[in-house]
Parts: sequence; C-alpha cells; structure tokens
Amino acid sequence: MRIISFNANGLRSATTKGFFDWFKTQNADVLCVQETKAQEHQLSGPEFLPDGYRAFFRDAITKKGYSGVAIYARREPDEVRTALGWAPFDDEGRYIEARFGNLSVVSFYIPSGSSGDLRQGFKFEVMQWLKPILDEWLASGRDYVLCGDWNIVRSRLDIKNWTSNQKNSGCLPPERDWLNGVCADDSGWVDAYRALNAEGQDYTWWSNRGAARANDVGWRIDYQFATPSLRAKLRGCSILKDPRFSDHAPFTVDYDL
Repeated sequence: MRIISFNANGLRSATTKGFFDWFKTQNADVLCVQETKAQEHQLSGPEFLPDGYRAFFRDAITKKGYSGVAIYARREPDEVRTALGWAPFDDEGRYIEARFGNLSVVSFYIPSGSSGDLRQGFKFEVMQWLKPILDEWLASGRDYVLCGDWNIVRSRLDIKNWTSNQKNSGCLPPERDWLNGVCADDSGWVDAYRALNAEGQDYTWWSNRGAARANDVGWRIDYQFATPSLRAKLRGCSILKDPRFSDHAPFTVDYDL
C-alpha cells in the first residue's frame, strides 16, 4: 500500500505546476493533502480528480482560501470522518480520516505558530487537546497512519539550522518534547521516515526566502506516523524535492499491507 502526504500550499496552484500529472504516475493507494486553500466546489473539475480515485474534503469554514485537508483514495472507504469534536480545530479544516477495514488513514494539518503569540498559543492548545486522542487511537486496536504537516521538527537531524531556530515556532523545546513524547520509542507512534532512515537528514519544507530550497536549508515537518503494529510493515519511503509543486515536498511511504 502506497500512501503519499503532501502540503499543497494551495491545491489549485500545485495543480498548475503539474502535481496531479506527477501523482498519476505514482501508483498510490491514498493521497493525503493539507492546505488545499479552497472550497470543495472549487476542486471538482477533472484536473483535480485523477481517474480511478475518489476525493473527500474538509474545508475551513472560518475563512475561505485557508487551510483545508483532503484524502484521495483508489478504494472506497468504509467511512470518512471530518471532525474530532473541538470546533476551534475542526472549523479550520485540519482533520479528515478515511477508514478501510481496520486501517485508518488520517490527513492532519497542525497549526503553525510562526505568525505570532496568538497562533502559537493556539498551537499549544491543540497539542494539549490532541494528545489524549492520539493515546486513545494507539490503544484502540486499529491500525492508523497519521499523515500531514505537523509544523514541528523532532531533532537536530530534522532541520538545517538547529541552533539559530531554538526560539522559533516549530523548533521550540516544548514543541519538540511533545512530539518526541508522542513518538516514544517503546510504545508510541512510529515515525515512518525515521524508522527507515535512522540517521537521515532529509527535509520536506523550505522557506521561500533566499535560496533555501536550492541550498537545501530545510525542515522535516511532514510526517507519516504509524501505530506500532505497522512498524514491521514499513517497506520504503521517499521525499520528492524536485520538481517543485509547493514549498513542501510530497512524502511517500510504502507499507506491506
């Protein structure tokens, strides 16, 4: 089973840059998109729906052209969920889950705090609220793959400029402690990339400022987190730095499912 996670930073924009032309060649079973930055009716044209796939959306209702998540699937899901029960998060279009038998695939878009203290405070609220939900899913007996942009790096290996970003959102010690607690080695969520590349230093996002992408001055903030039951089923992964469809790179993981 091939699952791709991609923060499009505007799916209409990414489409004009050839994203779906590339996607059609990937033989993917599920695509999780973040930052669609559109309403569902704006993504209904054939250019946004590759043959053989079904598309499901959760748009932001707080403001148009903001946030938004989607799942594209070759197989019809048994169920699609689009809310976790807390309106400040749900209404920004940050969660969608497709269920296939005992497997759940989730597209998550965790808030950024880079715009200032208000949004950083909201990000911390989301982290505190989300942890019990993640713990509940871990204990549920279901297989989960949590895809998405979490807007947090885990370690020095996940960011080019570690020292200079210690006071910046996404690399703050409390954020990293929280995410590393989520991914506790013995019983927590499995970071698919890190499980397959213990010392890898690949990135999934680059600033648009300067020549960050050309110089590979990036951050690894896009993940696929799997339940421990899937650790042995990880077969490989890849990050597509080029061609450029967004300021994020598509992240692909293959599972023996």
